[in-house]
Amino acid sequence: MAAGTLALAGCQTAPKPTEEPATSAPPPTAKPTPRAVERNEVALLVPLSGDNAGVGTSIANAAKMALIDMDTQALRLTIYDTAGPGGARAAVNDALGAGSGLILGPLLSENVRAVSPAARQAGVPVIAFSNDEEVAGDGVYILGFTPSQSIARSVSWAKAQGAKEYSALVPSGEYGQRASRAFLRSVDAANGNVRALEVYNRQRAAIDAAVDKVKARGPVDAILIADSGRIASYAASRLQLGGQLMGTELWAAEDNLGQTRALQGAIYAAVPDNRFDQLVARYRARYNVAPFRLASLGYDAMLLAVRASSNWPAGRPFPREILRDRDGFGGVDGIFRFDRSGVAQRALEVRRVTASGIQTADAAPSAF
Repeated sequence: MAAGTLALAGCQTAPKPTEEPATSAPPPTAKPTPRAVERNEVALLVPLSGDNAGVGTSIANAAKMALIDMDTQALRLTIYDTAGPGGARAAVNDALGAGSGLILGPLLSENVRAVSPAARQAGVPVIAFSNDEEVAGDGVYILGFTPSQSIARSVSWAKAQGAKEYSALVPSGEYGQRASRAFLRSVDAANGNVRALEVYNRQRAAIDAAVDKVKARGPVDAILIADSGRIASYAASRLQLGGQLMGTELWAAEDNLGQTRALQGAIYAAVPDNRFDQLVARYRARYNVAPFRLASLGYDAMLLAVRASSNWPAGRPFPREILRDRDGFGGVDGIFRFDRSGVAQRALEVRRVTASGIQTADAAPSAF
């Protein structure tokens, strides 16, 4: 599907013209066609095909739900496939050509880089769903859950519990690089000491070697495993080293962490799930399937657009000053606000893994 449009205001088809009667009586007067409601165009750029189609579809459906829930006629949402012919560049060109004044998405950081030059030239802000802080700025804002904030929250909590010595296992690649930098900054801010930071590629032999190097550096107060729950389960089972295990926001997508004994007692920081659980129930009722976790980004981005619509006259540029609101915004994922670099700052809770499920170790703040 190249593009799909959700129109909230109905339109009336004009009556077909009739021939004037041959008599001298005046012709019947046709009722005037109602004038169309003036609306601002909002474009949603997500993958609707390819490997990430499931995630993109969840985001798109959630955005449509938000627009329906808010019952506004001030906005029209059009959805463009970033995985279609021409990719993200073609999608943004189509969106800008259609007069979009705000772009929500895309999902992947490389797609954000592809669409930002055209959007910037057109003076249209981009609220992307990426978790890569490096693509933010100069008209680009990111809503994604970043590892830096999750790691900083966990390290801060560990410090409050008395942690001073830290080690970390991080994967190679872009995510691992961001996690490594965040870990070093967070430990430094906590006046802690990094005993070991080992990088591995996602192969068993490489993980085993990294685990052995961390163990060789001796016991520490806290150990970060900056990877998915599946890999964390494997690594933790081999660590057998004292200290508080910590994960990242990636663990929030896992439902069975507590089945691994070595992960029981581990903590990680993520956005609260209570409102997302409500969204899941409503989404399932409407679409007969559960959404991907990132669906909340589509819902909250659309809520933000609706909030701005009261100060966004039709045909005028998007009011960017609303994105600088220091009080922040509330949504499915709790409160958030954009910092000066364009990254969404979030209020995160600290969760603890137990054999019976996930518990809240420290609640998310209710205000900035």
